[in-house]
Amino acid sequence: MVKKIVNNNLEEAVKNKYAVLDFSATWCNPCKMLAPVLEEVSGEYDNVEFYGIDVDENHSLAVQFGIVNIPALVILKDGQPVSQNVGFVPKAALKQFIDETVNR
Repeated sequence: MVKKIVNNNLEEAVKNKYAVLDFSATWCNPCKMLAPVLEEVSGEYDNVEFYGIDVDENHSLAVQFGIVNIPALVILKDGQPVSQNVGFVPKAALKQFIDETVNR
């Protein structure tokens, strides 16, 4: 399940060993394409939490992470960003991106 971040609050996300942050916007078509893929993939990982961040509602988080293009995925390890991907990715590529980061 992808949990929604509100009020720029990453408190819960940074407590996890691994967290995938999905920076997106409601008007972004590639973001709309990625959302169901991310939701599906989120159910396949027990050791990774998934969070959705609307850049229009959480502008300071987008600035904090240097997000200039969306969709953008950032993987946190122990609360620190360790990997980033920009643009739509199909399910297999998304899983590979997560697996390569988590299994380092």
